[in-house]
Amino acid sequence: MFDRTRLTATLESARVSNFIIAVIIVNAITLGLETSQAAMDFAGPVIILIDRVCLTIFVAEIILKLIAYGGRFFRNGWNLFDFVIVGIALIPGSAGLSVLRALRILRVLRVISVAPRLRRVVEGFVTALPGMGSVFLLMALIFYIGAVMATKLFAASFPDWFGNLGLSAYSLFQIMTLESWSMGIVRPVMEIYPYAWLFFVPFIMVTTFAVVNLLVGLIVNSMQDAHAEETNAATDSYRDAVMQRLEAIEAKLDARENRDN
Repeated sequence: MFDRTRLTATLESARVSNFIIAVIIVNAITLGLETSQAAMDFAGPVIILIDRVCLTIFVAEIILKLIAYGGRFFRNGWNLFDFVIVGIALIPGSAGLSVLRALRILRVLRVISVAPRLRRVVEGFVTALPGMGSVFLLMALIFYIGAVMATKLFAASFPDWFGNLGLSAYSLFQIMTLESWSMGIVRPVMEIYPYAWLFFVPFIMVTTFAVVNLLVGLIVNSMQDAHAEETNAATDSYRDAVMQRLEAIEAKLDARENRDN
């Protein structure tokens, strides 16, 4: 009789996980080499062969997981992620599907589902998305207000930067990232509008140093919560295992005591 439990334990073992990580790294290197004409001229058939071997290993892993987990395979988000990534790689690279074939590099992302620490980072990021949505809405409101004000204040003298709401929003985004914000935009504006700093400096303080750091705080907090949940789950599992062993020992002692009596 086929032992699914043993197959599941094998697939989830550290040895298999490390092997898959190694295959992912090798595949990432070969996909990068495929973009080099010199590398393809020198060892093109070998590179293509390695890529196909890696894909075969990924497909075999998915099939084994389907056999081991059955319907439970599709209840795990990371399994679905692996299934989609590998499925994209199997799409023929012809006609309009050539763009999808270019997405083969997404196979490198499989290292996230295999490495627990990377998985924890992504889970923390996903958990933070609802709170981030509120922060993004706040950011959108600030940008809209700032774009309207900047257009009304500076459009006449700097139409390329603040001629309409779209241009103003883009210029403000550049200022928020601190990319050439002073010498590139603010100082030229201040040559005509000396008090323009009263608009730009508070905008930078609110967006760059407050709202963006709020996003970082939400992500860090979510990662800490995910780590705490994982630790608690591991502790509960260990406690259950200890209790089962104690119950087994107690049962053996009771059985021995009954025999002695």
